[in-house]
Amino acid sequence: MTIFKTYCKVLNKNKWIIIMYTAILLFFGVFNFQNNNNPMNFTESKPDIYIKNDDNNSELSKNLISFLNEKANIISLEEKSLEDALFYRDVNYIIEIPKNYQNDFLSSKNPIIQTKSTGDYQASLAEMLLNRYLNVANRYNQFESDINTLIDQINNTLKDEVIVEMTSKIDNDSLSKIASFYNFSNYSMLAGCIYVICLILTIMKEDKIRKRTIISNTSYKKINRELFIANSFFAFSLAFLYIILSFILLGAEMFTIHGLLFIINFLMFTVVAIAIAFTLGNLIKNKNVINGVINVIALGSSFLCGAFVPIEFLPDSVLKIAHILPSYYFINNNEIIANMEQINLNTLNPFLMNIIILVIFLFSFVVLTNIISRRNQKI
Repeated sequence: MTIFKTYCKVLNKNKWIIIMYTAILLFFGVFNFQNNNNPMNFTESKPDIYIKNDDNNSELSKNLISFLNEKANIISLEEKSLEDALFYRDVNYIIEIPKNYQNDFLSSKNPIIQTKSTGDYQASLAEMLLNRYLNVANRYNQFESDINTLIDQINNTLKDEVIVEMTSKIDNDSLSKIASFYNFSNYSMLAGCIYVICLILTIMKEDKIRKRTIISNTSYKKINRELFIANSFFAFSLAFLYIILSFILLGAEMFTIHGLLFIINFLMFTVVAIAIAFTLGNLIKNKNVINGVINVIALGSSFLCGAFVPIEFLPDSVLKIAHILPSYYFINNNEIIANMEQINLNTLNPFLMNIIILVIFLFSFVVLTNIISRRNQKI
């Protein structure tokens, strides 16, 4: 209890540092949500098209223009400025229907419709629309000579639309926001744990306190255990604060199984963060170097492992280095959960493998801490 009371006193004196790291998480979390506020939904694009029709009185050319008008934006231009219009992207595609087009088409003379384009994706879409109409028209022209019947058949075929059905029932946009929130918490959790735990351990290693613990009957393992319990109380209090913030900021999706997996992953990483901070605290002897350690460990691992920059944008050389850090497996789990459409044993295998790796990191740091503590006990 003496160690715990001392711990609480030191913690109370440094509460503003903890509030600062929490505020950083909250600020960047909300900032990230604002940047990702637009869902990645599909919307049909309409290219800008100019049509020069030299076969004005024909039903076929009028029907072609009517079809294109439904799928694209028909732009009016002066003929003298057509090249400039393409250059300045005023239009994406120019279509020139030749004279006597309908009669030549019905006579199977294969009249050519001249086109010009900007070469971009909008121009490709316009070309696809034109080719779609012409392919259908050519097909029916082989069997039908009456223009009105031909146009009716063309229109009946072209009015059929492909119905796209979303097979995924999960809200990918919300899950991506949750993943971003917990990815960024990698920095806040590591920085908060390292600062507070290292500060307390350096105070415990001051000469007067260290000598008293050495001559006492309390073993270094028991001291470590009590300090670990006190540090765990702090770290899990901080973790639950972040979890509550995630429920407030992210809402309903946190009440799903996906939300539960995010929380389990975060709590597992919290335990590893405690172990990391505990190991560093036993190595550090000077309070002045703690901020430098935070920059190297918390900030460095956040940049290398994808907390600030998405993993898919990081070069392979950086990811190879990131594999030796526990933050990589925590952040990788967040991305796995965000893209998990179905939850079963097969889809959970990568998630569980990362959890096992985090457990291995945890035991490695615990063993290393005991070795360092035993050495520090010697005067």
